[in-house]
Amino acid sequence: MKITKSSVAYASILLFGTASALAGEQYSAPSETQVGALIRVAASAAHARQAARYGYASLATAERSITIDNQTRHINVVRMETIAIRVGEKTVTWTFDTLGTSSFPLSEIIPGTEQVTVYVDENPMYRGGQ
Repeated sequence: MKITKSSVAYASILLFGTASALAGEQYSAPSETQVGALIRVAASAAHARQAARYGYASLATAERSITIDNQTRHINVVRMETIAIRVGEKTVTWTFDTLGTSSFPLSEIIPGTEQVTVYVDENPMYRGGQ
């Protein structure tokens, strides 16, 4: 089959003309329900970005486990360490990917733990020198 400039031009007109016509037909202003859902998604994403400064929830096997109770005032972790943290009946497995953060309140990642401070030590694998 011979392809000419006119057949390419005709195919382009068909392709782009159809796409723009379909796009115009599908648009409608968002409803109040959709706007509310978008606001909730944005708020959730903002919380996720904030928590990301302190690491992330992980499905990896925890290297150790820590139980938080009313007497707990601090925990010591190593950067990039994955720990199972038990608070009451719930357990969260967390990887402390915290470049540049030496301490923070545990409540930033687990609500209800305002009295606990996390102290993050640098992982020996990432220390420079010698």
